[in-house]
Amino acid sequence: MLAYLIRRLLLIVPTLLGIMTVNFFIIQIVPGGPVEQMVALLSGHGVSSTERFSGGGNSGETMNGQSNSLRSDTTSNTSSKYRGARGLSPDLIVEIEKMYGMDQPIHIRFLKMLKSYVTFDFGQSFYQDRKVVDLVLDKMPVSISLGLWTTLLIYAISIPLGITKAVRDGSRFDAITSTVVTIGYAIPIFLFALLLIILFAGGRYFTWFPLRGLASEGWEDFDTLHKIIDYLWHLVLPITAYVVSGFATLTMLTKNSFIDQIGMQYVMTARSKGLSENRVLYGHVFRNAMLIVIAGFPSAFISILFAGSIFIEILFSLDGMGLLGYEAAISRDYPIMFASLYFFSLLGLVLGIISDLTYAFVDPRIDFESREV
Repeated sequence: MLAYLIRRLLLIVPTLLGIMTVNFFIIQIVPGGPVEQMVALLSGHGVSSTERFSGGGNSGETMNGQSNSLRSDTTSNTSSKYRGARGLSPDLIVEIEKMYGMDQPIHIRFLKMLKSYVTFDFGQSFYQDRKVVDLVLDKMPVSISLGLWTTLLIYAISIPLGITKAVRDGSRFDAITSTVVTIGYAIPIFLFALLLIILFAGGRYFTWFPLRGLASEGWEDFDTLHKIIDYLWHLVLPITAYVVSGFATLTMLTKNSFIDQIGMQYVMTARSKGLSENRVLYGHVFRNAMLIVIAGFPSAFISILFAGSIFIEILFSLDGMGLLGYEAAISRDYPIMFASLYFFSLLGLVLGIISDLTYAFVDPRIDFESREV
């Protein structure tokens, strides 16, 4: 197992390098980069990050300050390779390119980025006067909190429900829960979140739960118990929106996996030996059926942590990694974009290794030493 673990850890480097390489060059050729956005702003055709986002810190002030300091150098009747740059002097365009580091060839920029990432230097945000690592560390607790609570609740609900559905396959309980699961799966996460806000967060009917953030005003002055209750109270609606939209797949996966295992010959043999149904189900079937469920944990956690969190963080005003990455993609804040990609790719690769280790823990018969990586 140790040799397999070492091989997997060593493979993280080329895999991460491949991911960063492909995405770097694709993003660089996509139009609307930071230079184009600044040119559009100076030409009066763009919007600042303050106008685009609410709650974006001092990003709008930084970008507006940059544009104000550059706008005075504009001239007229000048052609440029950048769309909308007519009326801006070539010297100004060069200055903008230097400001964003776009004056160097693409391969030089890529190599400089890799060199910086090796030393965990992720640079500074284009539009926020802060280091990227500081921004990520500020947003991380919110996203990690949402991701962990959601994943734990989804697994805590889906696995027992899936097992019960498998044992009572074809019953009225199975039919009713399948209907509920299907409806939950069919409702988009953002639509269900809006429904929760309208019903319970002062949208129209009740004001039972808070709408914004993960803590009330003056939270720092609360006692420990009051802090915990307030934090959990703020989590109710966003976590509910996550769980209802996310537990359907895992529930049906658990059910189908158990049904498949229950029909195996070893289960019939165990029953013929007089073992109780619980002993057969949880002593023999469980560890085999859970393998495929465990395999889906890393992708489920990453999906919840990043892709699904964008909608929830926007709707509930939660300042986490999902919202940070979305705003960076829209504004072409390359340092944040690539740092987010690097972090989530690395986290996904590490969780993949943890998933394999969990495989071996659940079923010691699995031998990864003879497996080709």
